Amino acid sequence: MATLRGGTTRRTGGDLRRGTRDDLEAARAAEAERERKTVHVNEFITVSELAQIIRVAATEIVAFAFKNLGLMVTINQRLDFDQIELIAGEFGFQAVREDAYQAESIAEAPEDRAEDQVPRPPIVTIMGHVDHGKTSLLDYIRKANVVAGEAGGITQHIGAYHVSLPDGRLITFLDTPGHEAFTAMRARGAQVTDIVVLVVAADDSVMPQTVEAISHARNAGVPLIVAINKIDLPQANPNKVKQELLQHGVVLEEYGGTVLSTEISAKKGTNVNTLLDQILLQAEILDLKANPNRRSQGTVVEAQLDAGKGPVATVLVQNGTLHVGDDFICGMFSGRVRALLDERGNHVKLAGPAIPVQVLGYEGVPMAGDQMLVVEDASAAREVAQRRQRLDREARSRRGTRGGVTLEDFMAQAAAGQAHVLQILIKADQGGPAEALADALGRLSTPEVKVDIVHRGVGAITESDILLAKASGAIIIGFHVRPDNNARTAAEREGVDIKLYRIIYEAVADVRAAMEGMLRPEEREVVLGDAEVREVFKISRVGTIAGCSVRNGVINRQGRVRVIRDGVEVFDGVLASLKRFKDDAREVREGFECGIGVENFNDIKVGDVIECYRTEEFARTLESTISAT
Repeated sequence: MATLRGGTTRRTGGDLRRGTRDDLEAARAAEAERERKTVHVNEFITVSELAQIIRVAATEIVAFAFKNLGLMVTINQRLDFDQIELIAGEFGFQAVREDAYQAESIAEAPEDRAEDQVPRPPIVTIMGHVDHGKTSLLDYIRKANVVAGEAGGITQHIGAYHVSLPDGRLITFLDTPGHEAFTAMRARGAQVTDIVVLVVAADDSVMPQTVEAISHARNAGVPLIVAINKIDLPQANPNKVKQELLQHGVVLEEYGGTVLSTEISAKKGTNVNTLLDQILLQAEILDLKANPNRRSQGTVVEAQLDAGKGPVATVLVQNGTLHVGDDFICGMFSGRVRALLDERGNHVKLAGPAIPVQVLGYEGVPMAGDQMLVVEDASAAREVAQRRQRLDREARSRRGTRGGVTLEDFMAQAAAGQAHVLQILIKADQGGPAEALADALGRLSTPEVKVDIVHRGVGAITESDILLAKASGAIIIGFHVRPDNNARTAAEREGVDIKLYRIIYEAVADVRAAMEGMLRPEEREVVLGDAEVREVFKISRVGTIAGCSVRNGVINRQGRVRVIRDGVEVFDGVLASLKRFKDDAREVREGFECGIGVENFNDIKVGDVIECYRTEEFARTLESTISAT
C-alpha cells in the first residue's frame, strides 16, 4: 500500500494480487461449504441413511419428524423427497434430488458426423377424425385389412408399418387412433414423425379431432399433407373442406399456401399414388438422414405381453441399426434382443433407421413412449433398470393401506359425504390403450371429485395388482385382459373390485356414472304457493293465528314457510298449524281461505305474505360441475 500526496493511498500490484487470492480463497471456501451442506438423495432413503449423510443421530430425526411433521417413523423407514427436504433443512442442509433415470454409467454415443449420415425413409403419421378413412387408406397401401380385429371398428392401438414402393423406396407409416380418447396417443405419434398426413372426409367437415391433429402437427413442427378422402361419394364436397381448413390456418398450395393436398378415394385407390409421390417429395425437401453405423436408439410405439413370446414391444428405430443380440435399456427394463419381427411376423436380423420392428427380449413390458437405447455394458443397464424398478415400487407402495373397495362403495361413501377421489388401477393388453384410457379418465376430474390413476400397466391382472389396489383403495379396470386364478381368488378375499372392458368408452361411461354418484346432489327450492294475511287473531295458549287468503298455488302442511313483509323476508320456519275453518287441513289451494300458525313466530301483521316452499335434491352431472367453475 503506498501513500500519495494529500494523504490518499493507492493499492500496489502486490496488494491487488493478495486481494484477488483472498477473494478466490473465500469463494472456494463458500463453494466448499455449500457443497458440504448439500445432500444428494434419490426419491426414497431411510432415516438411518439420512442421519449418516447429514451427520446427526437418527434419534434426532425421529424426534423432529414426530414433533414437527406428525410422523411416527423408525430408523429403517424410508422417507420420500418432500420429507427428506424438510428434515434436511431443519439441520442446515439443502436436499437435491438425483434423477433416478440418469444412467451415468451408460455412455451415450457421440454426435454423428455429417459424412456418416445417409438418407433414411420418412416416418409418416396418418391423423384425422374418427371414421374419415385413415385406416382404410393404409389398408389400400398395405393391401391388408387392419380394421377387422378392432373392437367396434375403431383403431385402438398405434400400428407401425413400413411400405416398399415399386421403385424400391420405403415409407414408414404410423396409424394413430382417431377418436377423442386417444389424444395422448396421437400427440406421441406426432413427436416421432417427420410428416403428418391429415385425412379429412369430403362428405363431412373439419371435426374436433381434425383440429387437434392440426395442433399436434403444428406443435411438433412437422409439415402437413392433406388427403381429402371419400371423393367417390355423391355427397362429397372437397371445396367445402378446403375452405374450412383455411379457417384453422391450413392454407393449401392452390390457395397460395405451402400445404400439399390430394383428393383421394381410399376405397377405390383413386390418386393414392399421387399422395405417395407428395410424401416422397416432402421427404426430399426435409433431407432426412441418419447414421446406421452406430448404437441403435428408438422409441416404443406399442408394447404388450404375448402369451407365447413374452413381453413384445413395437419399436421405431430412429438412429443406428438394431441387431439381434444387442443389449439395451428401455424405461424400467433392460434386456437383450432375442428376435426381431416385422409387422407381418417375419423374422429379420436387423432394423435400420425409420424402420418399425417388434422386439423380443424385454425383462418386462415397457410403456409406450419409452426410449430404447442399445448399450455396451449389459450389467450397467441391469443396475439402472433395477434402481428404476425399486423406486417405482416404493413410490407405489407408499400410498397407505385402505382396504378393498368397489364402485358401489364409492357411491355409498359419496352419500355420506366421504368420497372425493376415485382411485383406479389400469391394466391393458397394450401400452397405448392403457395410456389412452388413463388420459380419458383423467379428463373426467372436476374440482369436486377427482380420478387418481394409481398405476397403469400391460398384461394380465395379477395378485400383485390386487395387493396394490387394496393398499391404495383402488378399483381395477382391465382392458382386453383378465385376472389369473390367483388374482381372482385374491380379489374375492380382499374385496377388490375388478371391471373388465373391451371398449374404452364403456369404461369411461361407468367411471363417469360412479363419479356423478360421488357428487353431492344439488338442492333447489320449489315454491308451492303463497297466502296474504287478511286478519290476525291472538289466541291464548295457542299464539298468533293469521287469517289468510291463498293467492297462488297451494299451502301444504308439510312444507316450510317464510314470512315476507314489504318484500323483505322476516322469518323462515315451519307451520305450527293449518286450518280450514275449525278443521285441520293437509293443504289449502288457491282461492280458499285458511288459518295459519307459524311455529316460534307471533309477530305476524296484516298485509304480510306467507310463502310456502320445499327443498328438492337433484342429481348433478360432471358437466354441470365443470361449468359451475
